[in-house]
Amino acid sequence: MPSPDNLQALELDAVLAHSHDHVVIADQHGRILKASESCAGVYGLPLQEFIGASTYDLEHNGVLSPSITVRVLEQRRACHVMQATLTGRSVMASAYPVWDGDRLVRVVSLSKDMTDIRSLQREYELLHRQLIAREAAPATALDPDADIPTCNPRMREIVSLLERVAPTDASVVLLGETGVGKTRIAGLLHRLSQRSNGPFVEANCGAIPDTLFESEMFGYVAGAFSGAARNGKPGLAERAHGGTLFLDEIAELSAQAQTKLLRVLQDRRVTRLGSTDVRTADFRLIAATNRNLEAQVAEGRFRLDLYHRINVVPVTIPALAERAEDIPLFIQRMLHQLNTRYGQDKTLAPETWSYLLGRSWPGNLRELENYLERLYVLAAGPTISPGPTTSAALDAEAGQKTDREAAPRPLHTLREAVETAERECLQAALSRCRSTYEMAHMLGSSQPTVFRKLRKYGLAIDTDPAA
Repeated sequence: MPSPDNLQALELDAVLAHSHDHVVIADQHGRILKASESCAGVYGLPLQEFIGASTYDLEHNGVLSPSITVRVLEQRRACHVMQATLTGRSVMASAYPVWDGDRLVRVVSLSKDMTDIRSLQREYELLHRQLIAREAAPATALDPDADIPTCNPRMREIVSLLERVAPTDASVVLLGETGVGKTRIAGLLHRLSQRSNGPFVEANCGAIPDTLFESEMFGYVAGAFSGAARNGKPGLAERAHGGTLFLDEIAELSAQAQTKLLRVLQDRRVTRLGSTDVRTADFRLIAATNRNLEAQVAEGRFRLDLYHRINVVPVTIPALAERAEDIPLFIQRMLHQLNTRYGQDKTLAPETWSYLLGRSWPGNLRELENYLERLYVLAAGPTISPGPTTSAALDAEAGQKTDREAAPRPLHTLREAVETAERECLQAALSRCRSTYEMAHMLGSSQPTVFRKLRKYGLAIDTDPAA
């Protein structure tokens, strides 16, 4: 039986040999005492030369660029940096001080090779730039009526990017204000992916208490704790196996929950509470937040390694106010959905159109959708117009009333409202397309209809052979 000291040394050697991270242990002077064998391949220095070397010298010679150990010794706290190695690798390093009372005696650093993830991210950034540079929007497989109705150039670029990203397993983080449609876009990414036949599991991270996160994410077996379901319960990761896991409001996770989530994303394996059986959790991750994740990382509220893990393809969804030309399209679609749901055939009066098109909608699509449904159910007849029942709904929010009075749209009839929406969509498509055939494909219409509308509004497309 080895002595306790020898046993601890054997345990440490086993950790260094089998850890997925590259581990380095240095003393209070920055001299390396132990290191994982994998460090040699990442940092480009034989292990026998690595051990015993000064981290200050290695930083000076460009082997550690920068040295995370030196940062900890200087700042006397845990630090996180991105390193560029002599072998051309991109490494994310975290290091932690070890204290003996008030004396700093050791520094333990853990690093992960992020080269492949960062290369994938750069590839998608390049694709995005190429999309922006194109003179005409590429063909889309989306149904504009069922998915994302838009004639806004920026949204068309986002739609095209989503189509390129959807077939891959790259993690996507959706950024944007509350109510811009991140959940709808996450569902769209799943439907267009190779995992579309698998489950789409959605969870709001802000609604999961920290004490329940582990049981929600990993699941549990029968009898794991008081009140557990008789047959146990699979966790979010296990339920998403073969499909997509959508985590909304991911920035609301606590530091402890972030650590547990990172472990699932790295290993793609889970163990239910109360069990020792390891289960596979192969899923595609889509995250969403209305917060600035980079600022959260800088403030120490969001883990740097988790940020890089989920931020392979960031997609920022513009607010509805930045794509006002899409508002008539959304109103038409929502009204059609309401008529279908309630089995009626209601229409909007010209005054109601003017009101809806004149608002700023700070709550974005969610506010527009809820507001329109409120008007719909309060309207007594087939036409949704200002009256005793709907006037209260129209003026319910004083701040929005001010917006309407300050900048109303000069629309007086329903026909004018529709014509204005058509003209804006045609003008947006003209700036992106070279022919009426491309315009018809973009707008979800026929070429003769587009040609007829262009003549109606006195618009022309120079290079169109059909015109």
